Amino acid sequence: MRPATRVLPKALMPIVDRPAIQYVVEEAVRAGSKEAILVVDPGVGELVERHFYEEGPLPGLDGVRVTAVTQEEQLGLGHAILTAADAVGDRSFFCLLADNIVLPGEDVLPSLASAADGGAAVAVRTVADEWLSRYGVVAPRRWLSDTVLDISGAVEKPGKAAAPSSLGLIGRYLFTSEVFDFLSSQEPGHGGEIQITDTIDWLGGRGRCKAVVIGTDPLDVGSPKGYLEASTRLGLASPEHGQAYHLFLKGLDL
Repeated sequence: MRPATRVLPKALMPIVDRPAIQYVVEEAVRAGSKEAILVVDPGVGELVERHFYEEGPLPGLDGVRVTAVTQEEQLGLGHAILTAADAVGDRSFFCLLADNIVLPGEDVLPSLASAADGGAAVAVRTVADEWLSRYGVVAPRRWLSDTVLDISGAVEKPGKAAAPSSLGLIGRYLFTSEVFDFLSSQEPGHGGEIQITDTIDWLGGRGRCKAVVIGTDPLDVGSPKGYLEASTRLGLASPEHGQAYHLFLKGLDL
């Protein structure tokens, strides 16, 4: 997303009428969360907290506590999650990637909570063969229903030849605090980073992780093409702006 992100953190880039990170916090709140812990780069925490608090609580987020913790070095998603360990404590928690936004009405977190059964649960989506080198991919153990399965492990970006399935991780997770014990001693994996996929592999090998297959792709706001598409989809879905925006698009000579 350069050059835009030279001065504006990606999570604070506006989509319609709010920054990307607010959509993610609102998604967690719709699933019942009362606290959001945001893992951010150095220098971003103050900006995030100003957005959520400076002029009073945002609409719909009254009573929701939002705090930022700083990841001093970008050493992988697993390392980012470990950075939040003290703030999370011994509680179970959702983990949401701010690069991906779900449309209101297509939430997946309640399904993760239902499937977890005291352990962990991850959202997956069937991905095309050519994308298996860009996703973490889960290894099925057995199907529990049409959309929920036990997994025996997971592999980070395996490619078609080594992929144990076509079910890719899409940035929505539910973990218990047990992941922090493993992450604290986990060795770097793919790309020299602490990969959460390796943690999911460890959980799956102990029968402690379910996967939920979702039917729609989240909106990718981490690339220019995805950002444009997300802006259009969320603009059309906006109660305030959707109708006028729809008429505008219809009037374009495309």
